[in-house]
Amino acid sequence: MTTGEPTGTGNSADPGRAGRTTAEVLNAALPDEVARELYLSVLREGGRIRAADVDGRDAVALERLVELGLLVPQVLDASYSAVDPRAVADRIGAGVRSMGARLMAEAERLPELMGDLTRAYDAAPCRNDRPAGVRYLADTEEIRHEIERFSQKYRNEGLTAQPGGARPVALLPDSLDRARRYLGRGGSMRTLYEPAARLDGPTVDYAAEVTRLGCVVRVLAVPFKRMLVFDRLVAVIPAAANGSSAAIVEDPATVAFLVDVFEQQWQQAEGVNWAALRAGSAESASPAQDHVGRLLAQGLTQRVIASRLGLSERTVAAHIARLREMYDAETLFQLGWQMRGAGARTGESGA
Repeated sequence: MTTGEPTGTGNSADPGRAGRTTAEVLNAALPDEVARELYLSVLREGGRIRAADVDGRDAVALERLVELGLLVPQVLDASYSAVDPRAVADRIGAGVRSMGARLMAEAERLPELMGDLTRAYDAAPCRNDRPAGVRYLADTEEIRHEIERFSQKYRNEGLTAQPGGARPVALLPDSLDRARRYLGRGGSMRTLYEPAARLDGPTVDYAAEVTRLGCVVRVLAVPFKRMLVFDRLVAVIPAAANGSSAAIVEDPATVAFLVDVFEQQWQQAEGVNWAALRAGSAESASPAQDHVGRLLAQGLTQRVIASRLGLSERTVAAHIARLREMYDAETLFQLGWQMRGAGARTGESGA
């Protein structure tokens, strides 16, 4: 088993390696004593360490912790954030279990074998399993570190409201990498932008890529506030106009209020075909779909459209289904409204 393949997707789960002893498999999947001590020292520093502060003698241990997933590199500030050992134990356990029933009992011991690291993680100053109220962070690096920690801990749903026009180009690669990891773990993401985001090339490229990965990105034409909500349990909102500080909201009632605000705004928002925008076209509908869309935007019903175009209602329904997918519209009313807006933007008559 190579040290870079602890998740069971590489040699560790290969049946051809089943002849290895249980002790050999687990020793190869767990951090050694030097790596453990480095991880504990990172927790003592609040769960984050700068690359420049890592002693050269610990380079191998650092690489090992990154390979195992116990530390996640942060590209923007050249630092590393600690990850909950439970998530790593789950991945290693899945790989060990895949080798067969012979190792099942040992796989169940993994939480115990990582018990010292888990207890240290729980005792670290950044940990708060029963949060309440609001706390503040006044450092941008700390804010990024906390967001990374939340994305590891709350892995089911992310709600993001990002007012303003173009996204900062320097932040887009790191944002894309974080989104790819979050969605790759099975999480869902929804994001709100202002309409001006559609006019910026790098932002359109980013939105098209995260949409391809499974995120849904809409634009909202009314003013809204910046927020980031994880699993409807914790929210991150600005505490200063320039974004240099943030409030971490963990009070259940306040977070529920923010989620309700987001959901209301989401219903008002307009879907965008980001892939088509990236390709240089505001629309990617076929001529038939385009014709159906124009009539739908005029308020005609599916039956009337079918009669006017000489098509079956089933064919018209298929065209409408495709248009709803393109425009990220949940209802026919929303689709007609969004297509009416698209027609107005392109100067089309009859909309």
